[in-house]
Parts: sequence; structure tokens; C-alpha cells
Amino acid sequence: MTNPSIGRRTLMLAATAALTSPTARADDLPPVIFVHGNGDTAGLWITTLWRFESNGYPRDKLFALDLRYPQASSVYDKPQPGRSTADEVMHQLAAEVTRVKALTGAAKLVLVAQSRGGNTTRNYLRNGGGAAHVALLVTCGAVNHGVLVSDKILIGSEFNGASPFMRGLNGPPGEVVAGVRTVTIRSDSNDKYAQPDGAYLGMKGIPTGISFDAPALAGAENHVLPGADHREAGYGLATLAPLYQAITGAAPKTLAITPESTPVLNGKVSGFEADAPTNIGIDGARVTIFRVDPATGERQGAAVHDRITGEDGIWGPFTADPQAFYEFVVAAPGNPITHIYRAPFPRSSAILHLRPQPFAKGDTDAAAALYMSRPRGYFGAGRDKVLINGQPVSDVPPGVPTVSTTKLLGEPGKTVTGTFNDETIPARTWPTAGNHITVIEITG
Repeated sequence: MTNPSIGRRTLMLAATAALTSPTARADDLPPVIFVHGNGDTAGLWITTLWRFESNGYPRDKLFALDLRYPQASSVYDKPQPGRSTADEVMHQLAAEVTRVKALTGAAKLVLVAQSRGGNTTRNYLRNGGGAAHVALLVTCGAVNHGVLVSDKILIGSEFNGASPFMRGLNGPPGEVVAGVRTVTIRSDSNDKYAQPDGAYLGMKGIPTGISFDAPALAGAENHVLPGADHREAGYGLATLAPLYQAITGAAPKTLAITPESTPVLNGKVSGFEADAPTNIGIDGARVTIFRVDPATGERQGAAVHDRITGEDGIWGPFTADPQAFYEFVVAAPGNPITHIYRAPFPRSSAILHLRPQPFAKGDTDAAAALYMSRPRGYFGAGRDKVLINGQPVSDVPPGVPTVSTTKLLGEPGKTVTGTFNDETIPARTWPTAGNHITVIEITG
């Protein structure tokens, strides 16, 4: 297991190691569809898309798929309310490939997949006719051999290496599909879903039958990122260099996000069904945006945007100041009124999706509840600087990074700052008595 004291500098060195070659010509670059993981949204790819654009990749060739029901069903081929079978997400991907090909005129395209997205894309290539339409598949932190191999636990799950689904993906004639170049990117030993012991699945002491290199595939080009956690292997900064190199044949010229003068933001509000997250737009959700003080999180004047969503759940567009901190207030029927505090947005995005935050059990007993969330990675004790109001948090466990949320229960009307390494975001707490909840959402 990787020493958790490995710092962010290690990841930066891994990402910068290949920054030498020129970027390929924009006209020659293929369309790319990014496929998110279990329970996620397309919005998790926002910084990846920004960095591709900053290296000259055309925005109109970058697509991020939003799976309607992103969470897998308990049994891979059995429908379940609020969740999706392996075939359901495969068919949604196939439809998106058809749409993108028609839109761009490309003969073949590239698929990039994180976590469960690896299952979806590989199923499409092997069982959905995708090999005729895809030139390159890159899986990032994918569960390519499951999270365990068992005939007693997770029976029938697509995450079980012993399931018929996973055996079909990895059985004859091989783990990669002929005619489709395949690249994998994984952590060395810091991925919670690629561990020999079941401790990080809540089964301490039970062998999983899975090794650190389980995300790798025989016959693929396999890359290792030292110290990266499960999500960082897909959405993290260190992934950019091998991912960009695999697609373009050249290293990125920069890891930085080049700012635009007037970024335009948009996205949709989605919620939950049968206690599972969905990416289906909510009708009648109100999104109000306030510019806030960068030190205190207090509102600076009247709302700068206010819209009630239609059936598609779209809340924008909104033209942002790339230097400004913002509070997004999401009031969706049947959900807590969620105050989301975000750092400045350097570039435009159409996938700034918003989802109301549910209260954790017992948190409504407090006068105010604040959650700090890192959607594109986990918090690593000893690896990362994770602070609330300048003090180290106490609810991040040691060892392999496994949690992406930390919280503070306190009083309403207070300024709270959340820090993750070099990023600090101010927020204000709101009263649970009015069904309000505060979220600090980390960008990196």
C-alpha cells in the first residue's frame, strides 16, 4: 500500500514528466466522449475539459455523457428503480456515439471512461458493436476486474469479478477488443477499489481476490500514477499527461487552465430516485446565484442570476466573472435548500450540473450543517491539507483515501472557510430549521 504521506508534489511530477512535445493539429484530433463513474455526473469532467481546451483541443470535439441513472443495479441484468443495468447504460452510450458521429462527421472516435464507465465502454465494444465506431478506449481507475471476486458477496453485480458480466468482458478472446487501441491509467496502490484486503469495502480481513493492478488489462498500454486515489486516476491533474498523450500522440503543452474573459456557465439540476442519484433534470427547481466576498462568503449585492428550471432541468446560461467567488442556491421541490459555494470559474462550461445535498442522518439536530465535498478525488490523511476554518478535519480516516466529504455542524450565520491543499473557498452557514444546508465544493 502506498505511504499516505506521498504529497501532491508526487502527482505533479508524474503529470509534468512528459511536457515536451507539441500539440497535434486541431483539425486532425478525433471527437472524445468522456464517460463518468458510478453515481457520478458528466460535470466531474469539467476541469479535464478545461485543460484539454487550454491545450488547443477544440471544444466542439469534447463531449461528456450524462447517464440518466448512473448507479448500477444490484444484479447487472436485473432492472431496479433509480438504477441502471449494464445493458441500459451501454445502449445510452451507443446512442451518444451515433449522435456525436453524426454531429462531427467522424468515422471513429475516442472513449475515455472512469470507474464504472470502464464497464460500460468495454461492454459496448465487446457486445454492442462499438468496435466499428471507436478507435481508442482509455479507462481511468476503472474496475476492469471488479472490486472483488466472490461467489458469496455481491452475487450478480457487475463489480464482482466472478459475475457472468465481468467474466464475459475478460474471457476469450482476450481482455481487449481487436481493432480498438486500449490504454489504462491506474493508481499504484492507492485505489480503494483495487485492494487485496476488503477493509475499504467494509469487509476488513476478507481477501478480495483483487490486486493493486486490477484496473490494468492484458493487451493494453498500462500506465501507473504514483499515489493517485480512485477518482484522481480519472478526474485528477496527474491523469492529464498520459491521457492527452494517448489521444493526441503528443504531451500537453500546459497543465494550467487558461482563463477566458467572459466564461458562460450552464448545466442542469438533477436529484434522486429510490434513494439513488439521477442525472435527469428537475422541473421547477429555482437556481439563484450571488457573488460573494472572497474572504467571508457574504453576499455582495443582489442576485446576479435567478431562474426556475423547465422540464429539462437547465438552470442557465449565466455569464460569470472569472475572478469572482459565487454562491449557488438550489431550491428543488422535495429537497433541502442547498447553498453551494464555489471558487472562480476560469472557463465556460455547459456541464456545471447541480444536485441538492441531502442531510446525513442526525444532522438536522444541529442548528446548521456544512459539508465540504471533493467530487473529483478523495481526501487523503497525511497526503492532503484538508482544513475547515484553518483547522485540520478529524473525520478523514488514515490509509488509502476513501472519503470525499467532511462536515462541520455548528451555528447559522457564520463564516466558514474550507481548504483543500492550495484551494480555499469561503461560505456562510444556514439554519437547518429552515431546511437549509451549506456545501463547499472543491474544484480540484
